[in-house]
Amino acid sequence: MDILEDLRARGLVNQTTDDEGLQKHLDENVVTLYCGFDPTADSLHIGHLLPILMLKRFQLAGHRPIALIGGGTGMIGDPSGRSTERQLNDFDTVQNFASKIKEQLAGILNFDEGENSAVARDNYEWLSKMTIIDFLRDVGKHFGINYMLAKDSVESRLEAGISFTEFSYMILQSVDFMNLYEKENCTLQIGGSDQWGNITAGMELIRRTKSGEQEAKAFGLTVPLITKADGSKFGKTAGGAVWLDPEKTSPYEFYQFWINTDDRDVIKFLKFFTFLEMDEISALERELEEAPEKRVPHTRLAEEMTNLVHGEESLQQAQKITAALFSGDIKSLNGAEIEQGFKDVPSITLGKVEIGLVELLVEAKISQSKRQAREDIQNGAVYINGERNQDLRHVINSDDRIDDKFTIIRRGKKKYFLIRFE
Repeated sequence: MDILEDLRARGLVNQTTDDEGLQKHLDENVVTLYCGFDPTADSLHIGHLLPILMLKRFQLAGHRPIALIGGGTGMIGDPSGRSTERQLNDFDTVQNFASKIKEQLAGILNFDEGENSAVARDNYEWLSKMTIIDFLRDVGKHFGINYMLAKDSVESRLEAGISFTEFSYMILQSVDFMNLYEKENCTLQIGGSDQWGNITAGMELIRRTKSGEQEAKAFGLTVPLITKADGSKFGKTAGGAVWLDPEKTSPYEFYQFWINTDDRDVIKFLKFFTFLEMDEISALERELEEAPEKRVPHTRLAEEMTNLVHGEESLQQAQKITAALFSGDIKSLNGAEIEQGFKDVPSITLGKVEIGLVELLVEAKISQSKRQAREDIQNGAVYINGERNQDLRHVINSDDRIDDKFTIIRRGKKKYFLIRFE
């Protein structure tokens, strides 16, 4: 199965500018392609994963991917898919974001030596050298106002308002495609469906400026917008975005995001995000139909994605935390795993002093009063590090501290509280 056939089988092709021409181009050449990532934050999130993995799929098929960091365009702001203007960041902030994003991309794409090794480029390199006169004379003259107004990214913002800064973004991205076409022989740009107008604008600029060249070829391909069956936004949780940076979203949280995928979405996500063969995904689909309670496809999705983004060691750690929380075997976890698994539960910080269990329950607001605390303990509703404790005279001491730092109190079946000791 060739790359385009595989992408179509997975439902990953939303639009292409020339189906037959692109197929022929890929069949006959090692194609250089690119996708852009503007550094608008200090980490990419899982909304960026689909285009990153598209680059990886083309790389595995023998083609050469360019990860373009928008050090220049990131200072302008892409209006695509937005109803309001982006906040503009200063140069140092954008460059700091850009360096972190490059590191994350290197963890997924293969930047090692080889004919089709991935490369990272930063469009600040060429956009910063372009004067306003160059921009207007050499580039701007090729873009009609009516042509730009007809693009969805602009048209959707006309009523609410769009600045000249964001209005110009399309032209700057077109310069990127033209520059990579000239310098890197890059003939294919990919992106999300909201990038279609920017991609075709770049192709138009190449067509107009390279019209004298024999068979000047440029192609565009977009992936579909990811929608969830329940109507909620993909990549968002109650705690906010799901980031690729393990300091912002821990590997355990990342693993849990995927394992909690809706049954109606899990097969689609296996096709979109994993590199499993289609036959294996079909087998997982049958398992979902025959034994949905086992959640086998969900587990496989979580394993594949956590290993891909964070590595085998982090995957094993996430699995260990998950198993410990399911079984109640909290004592099997170390301090680092406690911090991951109980990151978002209510917590309190105490000094390393001994404290009675009744007093602790009240001070940590686990029980509303000492009378309630005593009732909870006597009724067997209180657990210390996964073990039930019904001793009203129990004193929390070093024996109850995991790595001498943490004690986990559980009240009832699911209410966890983290006690930190300093």
